[in-house]
Amino acid sequence: MRTLFKSTLFLLFMLPMSFFAQNTVSGTVTESATGLPVPGVNVIVQGTTNGTISNFDGEYSIDNVSDGDILSFSFLGFATQEITYSGQSTLDIQLEEDSAALDEVVVIGYGSVSKKDATGAVDQVSTEDFNQGPVQTAGQLITGKVAGVSVTSGGGAPGEGQTINIRGQGSLSLTSSPLIVVDGIPLSNDAVGGSRNALDFINPSDIESMTILKDASSTAIYGSRAANGVIMITTKKGKGNEFKFNLSTSTTVYTPTDYVDVLDGDQFRTLINEIGDDAAIERLGNTNTDWQDEIYTTSFGSEHNLSTTGRIGDFMPVRASLGYTDQDGVLKGDNFTRTTASVNLRPSFLDSHLTVELNGRGMYTENTFANRDAIGSSVDFDPTQSVFDENSPFGGYFTWLNSENVQNSLAPTNPVALLAFKDDTSEVRRFIGNAKVDYDFHFLPELTATVNVGLDKSNANGRVVTSDQMPSSAQDWNGAYNSYSNENTNKLFDAYLTYDNDFDVHSVNAVAGYSYQSFENDNYSYDSELKEDGLDFEDINKAKSVLLSYFGRFNYNFDNRYLFTATMRADSSSKLNPDDRWGYFPSFALAWNLNNESFLESSAVVDQLKLRVGYGEIGNVNGLDDYNFLTKYAGSIGGASYQLGNQFYQTYRPEPLNEDLRWEVGKTYNLGLDYGLFSNRISGSVNVYLKKTEDLISFVTVDPFTNFANAIDDNIGDMENRGIEFEINVVPVRKENFNWSIGYNISYNENEITNLPDEVPVGGINGGTGNTIQLHKEGFAPFSYWVFKQVYDENGRPVEGAYVDRNGDNEINDDDKYLYKDPYADISMGLNTNLNYKSWDLAIVTRANLGNYAYNNMASSKSFETRATANAILRNLQSDYYNTGFVTTTETNLSSDYYVQDASFFKLDNITLGYTLPEIFKESTLRIYGSALNVLTVTDYEGLDPEISGGIDNNFYPRPRTFAIGANLNF
Repeated sequence: MRTLFKSTLFLLFMLPMSFFAQNTVSGTVTESATGLPVPGVNVIVQGTTNGTISNFDGEYSIDNVSDGDILSFSFLGFATQEITYSGQSTLDIQLEEDSAALDEVVVIGYGSVSKKDATGAVDQVSTEDFNQGPVQTAGQLITGKVAGVSVTSGGGAPGEGQTINIRGQGSLSLTSSPLIVVDGIPLSNDAVGGSRNALDFINPSDIESMTILKDASSTAIYGSRAANGVIMITTKKGKGNEFKFNLSTSTTVYTPTDYVDVLDGDQFRTLINEIGDDAAIERLGNTNTDWQDEIYTTSFGSEHNLSTTGRIGDFMPVRASLGYTDQDGVLKGDNFTRTTASVNLRPSFLDSHLTVELNGRGMYTENTFANRDAIGSSVDFDPTQSVFDENSPFGGYFTWLNSENVQNSLAPTNPVALLAFKDDTSEVRRFIGNAKVDYDFHFLPELTATVNVGLDKSNANGRVVTSDQMPSSAQDWNGAYNSYSNENTNKLFDAYLTYDNDFDVHSVNAVAGYSYQSFENDNYSYDSELKEDGLDFEDINKAKSVLLSYFGRFNYNFDNRYLFTATMRADSSSKLNPDDRWGYFPSFALAWNLNNESFLESSAVVDQLKLRVGYGEIGNVNGLDDYNFLTKYAGSIGGASYQLGNQFYQTYRPEPLNEDLRWEVGKTYNLGLDYGLFSNRISGSVNVYLKKTEDLISFVTVDPFTNFANAIDDNIGDMENRGIEFEINVVPVRKENFNWSIGYNISYNENEITNLPDEVPVGGINGGTGNTIQLHKEGFAPFSYWVFKQVYDENGRPVEGAYVDRNGDNEINDDDKYLYKDPYADISMGLNTNLNYKSWDLAIVTRANLGNYAYNNMASSKSFETRATANAILRNLQSDYYNTGFVTTTETNLSSDYYVQDASFFKLDNITLGYTLPEIFKESTLRIYGSALNVLTVTDYEGLDPEISGGIDNNFYPRPRTFAIGANLNF
């Protein structure tokens, strides 16, 4: 058994039993293979509750033992030993490793399976393997840990969510995010308005494991919701007899790592004196203000968690927890606070034939959103001006004024004023709970009936108050008030039967069931400015969608050598028209445990060698709007009212519809190999996959006068997604006082649109109006950059306005554009290592992406000369101006491939060093640790951060460098 896990398993298996002493037996429990002590071993007198556990040195002592009693020694990963007591006062035990018990049990849809029996591409990351340090959201726990799984935060704001992709982009217009299932409840991908992150409701310290289902053969049991993979989150449950407690606390410091590279005050003053006229030179101020330094700050955060686990009576394991997080952002005024509470009850009745699991999880967050407009404005604003101007009519903040003494409508707003005069707050409440009942039939215990009823309900209230002191170009500006309330309700009902039985060398597991899930949204908003304009100032938006399903799975195991899985899911979604509502999604998988064949069965090297092959089909409508097959009406916006006499009336127009929308279907082929060598000190997997997505849904143009708009969602194309994944885990050293483990994963992924009749421009950018930089086109990766090929002079400097005439017609136009690179990495890698020396532990996590490119929109839109003096104001320039010398901006400049830059990177994500003090008081341990996150980034990318979700770098909230100290007390 890996001693790497000993400390964690010791805490999980702390099961002290009290009894009255008579004869006493003591001794030491060790591993037979290594002689190392085994902590946490259960020692019990069979047929009684008289027992104890071994301590950290493997020592135990048990009283009240009589001649003829049978002592049982058991521990996860070892074969149980039973010894008949015959008066010994000392009894030392050597436990033999049990290879069967070492197999992880992984949670899959509507059941679980040992990893050795899994036929699909499945990875599990458990508590001992999670990323450490100040982790606020579930996605951060597995960043860099699993091949083919990309976790990218949206930025550095507190509580910020992550974009999670499994095996690349799964769609063009629909969501590519995986299905998240928490304790059997599939969640919606939508966060309620006012929330920062759809996963911020769950406290990471409550999570026991996260299982990633990658291929269709493992995800098909969840049907259409699993089109982009599944992440199964299992929370911690009640264990043990006596109540044990865990208290953890941490304090964190967040520091900005870098700023957008712009001209400082002296550089800008020199530039204006060179290129500006007298009026421009006269506008210069006499200070040197770093506007980014004015809006960013070092911030602080803290986190506190308390949990308890134990048993009430003889029948009800319990776990309960409380958590509190308070984090400020590095953008001044940003704050996120979260209070969480959870409880898990698992009573059993009728001699354990009836088991009930009750989960309740509540979350309350308060958000103060700093005004992110300040990010772009801090790059734009003239660095020679002061923050304050006593003559300013806008709260004393310097403002570019026009002749009417209001803000120049084309000028950036003072970034410090943007933070000071906008108050954006929200409160979010969320409850997720379920009741799961399992009944093993008395007359047929191999048959289990399960009913799972769940509720996921969230609501939010928010308001945005903009002061009348906020700089504005409106003569009658008197401030603004907007408010909203949102409520999402997700209801679940599952009912299914499971038959599990062994017949000699045959094993069968079959599941058949029914699922109903509804999603309801009730949104309201109020706008004071619309009210002043006499327009509809209240918006009410209600919607409901339903997913009705039947599912079945059949697993067959012959002699632990040959495994077969077949799955079928029938989904009916109310998002589609009645004629195309039902989709049928089958999957099949075969596996061969070669290590159980005669030619390897006695091998001293090979512990596991399993070959897998699978095929499955999964539909997708995730992210599709409701009721697209029905005609809906939308009210006109301000300025588009109809005049009748002296009155203006808001009009309503029909929205586009498509009565023929049908399922987007992905067909996935997977070939895999799982291996374990040298007593599983070397283990891992290899997967090769191909996913063909048919009937891609994309937002495309339609012929004039054929619909109520010029573009609709339609099934128009096909896409292929192919790749290779490799994972290896190695334990180079396993000794009594020193353990070292290494995990490495690498994946290659390639997406290609294989059929798309019409090109689809996407990826809006700043600079000009309505410009895009990406394109969906047949034969290329989705979201590829659509650009002109830049011409360079003999010194390697780009020549302004000079591009390659690719079609040779002596004219530069869109026909000369080409598709160049895309935002998604061809190769992703993760490398992590854990070292334990006596009471010290060290964990290091690193990642690398190769082949991802980013469009540097900060440089393309903010580094041309005429921008500095245009419109009777002064604007700062991004320092790339010194590299190009570009004078003006045009659509062709913005579309130059010069700004598409290699964003490959290596990141040292996390370093955590800890020290554990055992027995600071009876049966307790205290671990003290320090962590550093976002420690180092190595890249050639010239922008602020190479890791940009979607690939367009514009007004990015910088990720801070994080330092934390914390303590974890078990008692």
